[in-house]
Amino acid sequence: MSKTNKRFPVEVRERAVRLVLEHRDEYETKWAAITSIAQKFGCSAETLRGWVRQAEVDGGMLPGTTSSDAERIKELERENRELRRANEILKSAASFFARELDPQLRR
Repeated sequence: MSKTNKRFPVEVRERAVRLVLEHRDEYETKWAAITSIAQKFGCSAETLRGWVRQAEVDGGMLPGTTSSDAERIKELERENRELRRANEILKSAASFFARELDPQLRR
């Protein structure tokens, strides 16, 4: 759960998720636990459900992309965009200098 949320600090999110996981058995359903605990933290039940689901994925309880994998993918995609941009600049420069140095094209 490394994703930042301006409205809810990481510590609050982690505590809410921990409460859901620890007290799940005290409620009829997981959704009932989430709804009850979300009210106490002032967030929507759907928001807390997403935090719980991501915590379960990160903990290996559910299949999916972990937070660390998602962050790594995001970094690699950013790096890939930068490299593509640099490659286009180098292609343009190479083409420019090839024209400048080719005596047949200078006429």
